[in-house]
Amino acid sequence: MTPGLRLGCLALLLSVLPHPAPARDAAQHPGLGFDPVHTRFGFELRTRWGQRVHGAFPQYQGELRVLPDGRHQVHIRLATAAVEVGESERYTAIARGDGFFDAERHPLIEFVSEPHQAALAHRGGQLRGTLSMHGTSRLESFTLTPSGCARPGIDCDVVAEGSVSRGDYGLDGWKLVLGDRVRFSLRVRLDAAER
Repeated sequence: MTPGLRLGCLALLLSVLPHPAPARDAAQHPGLGFDPVHTRFGFELRTRWGQRVHGAFPQYQGELRVLPDGRHQVHIRLATAAVEVGESERYTAIARGDGFFDAERHPLIEFVSEPHQAALAHRGGQLRGTLSMHGTSRLESFTLTPSGCARPGIDCDVVAEGSVSRGDYGLDGWKLVLGDRVRFSLRVRLDAAER
C-alpha cells in the first residue's frame, strides 16, 4: 500500500469513528455557579440537654468545576458574618462572635473537594475535601445522598451532610452549653443560566 493510500484510509477511518467530547479548559470555564433559589447551606448544633439549634448561611459563593480529565471539583465559600440562627438575634450574635465563628477575624468557611467522578452525584457516597474554618484547614468527608433524578444538580438538588468537631477548629466558646459536633448540611442546584 502506497503512503498516499495509507493516509487516505486513515483519514476515512477517523471520519467514521466517534469523537470524544473535547475536555473543558478550566481557564476558559471557571465553573458552574449555584442557583440561589434552590441552594441552601445550614448547620446544626445540640445543646448539652439534647435540644437542636439550627443555623443557616444565606450568603455564599460556590461553583462546580469540570476538570480537563472530566472529573468534578466543588468549591464552596460561606460568609460567617451573615450566619443566622433561627429567628434569634441573640443566638445569631453568639454564632458570629469571637466565641464561635468569629466572623470579624475569620469571614469565610471554605470547602474544596478532592477531584471526583461525576457519577458520585448519582450513586451517593463520600465527598472528601479540605475544610478551612476559623484559621484551621483539615481533610473532612461529607456524605452525598444518592440522587433521585437523571441529572443531579440540574433536575433535582444534590444533598449532602457531614459532622465535624468544634474542638478541631478552635471553636471553643460555649462549651458548657453546646456539644462538640457541628453538623453541616447542603442542598445545591446549579445555576440554570450557566448550564
